[in-house]
Amino acid sequence: MVLRGYVPTSEETLQTLAALRLQSLNSDFSTHAPFPRLEELFPPHVLHARLPAPRHRPPTKCRGARLRAGLLAGGLWGQALAKQRAERDQRLRGRLREEGASTMAAIVEKWKLLQGMGRPEAMAAYVALVREWPGFGSTLFDVDLRAVRPWQGRGSGQPWQRAALTPLSLQSPVGAGSQRLWLGIGAKAVSLYKPGEPEPLDSFCYGRISSFGASDSSTFRLSVEDRDLLFETSQVDEIAQLLNTYLASAGARRLSRPQEPAASPPAPAAPCQGLCPTAGPWQHQPPVGSFHS
Repeated sequence: MVLRGYVPTSEETLQTLAALRLQSLNSDFSTHAPFPRLEELFPPHVLHARLPAPRHRPPTKCRGARLRAGLLAGGLWGQALAKQRAERDQRLRGRLREEGASTMAAIVEKWKLLQGMGRPEAMAAYVALVREWPGFGSTLFDVDLRAVRPWQGRGSGQPWQRAALTPLSLQSPVGAGSQRLWLGIGAKAVSLYKPGEPEPLDSFCYGRISSFGASDSSTFRLSVEDRDLLFETSQVDEIAQLLNTYLASAGARRLSRPQEPAASPPAPAAPCQGLCPTAGPWQHQPPVGSFHS
């Protein structure tokens, strides 16, 4: 999850995690120790994000100009464009190698500071650092939250009726319009994250989920109280299986609890919001250049 970018944190912390992994694999720093490739220690997308975005030329509006450009593309002009693209790609590859070398050097410096730390300590420190993220332990899925289908209300003696498919509105704190999100399935709650953001946009305890299932092979429906959330994803079956597992586990825990005495009235249920209990902001980040085991 760290290498795939599913643990949102700073580059400094990612470098510390990479150093801990090296300490776990190779023990203390040595010039003779085998070095894994950088992509096995550090998320590649972080390096790619440092590269300048490619510039797109605006489309030519004149039809005649487009025709002339198309004719020239088959001759010397096309060869020149191909040469320019090759040179640009070579520059980007060189820039990527420089960024990779700089990052590896920073990781090695942090690795040297871990001298004397044993493998179990390094593994425990790695997990402790990642656990500071409130979403730790969740399985994250890339989804597109496409729309919300709200309940219209209950008529007298009539079943609940559904409203037509509508875009996201003020009914949900996640905003308006279809958007790419992380769907986090955890032991206590289902959460929605904006990719790269440590705090959830919204969270639902399992007690608030009334139903879920596949609307079709690429659409997953999650009914939460008065809303149907529709997600577009290629992992419909995986999400459903994981939810089934957690719901079955939650039901088994409820059945195993001792019953309250009959004379004691049940306490009113507290509203279930956030991560149940609500998790605070992801704090306690290690200061730059230091590590606390």
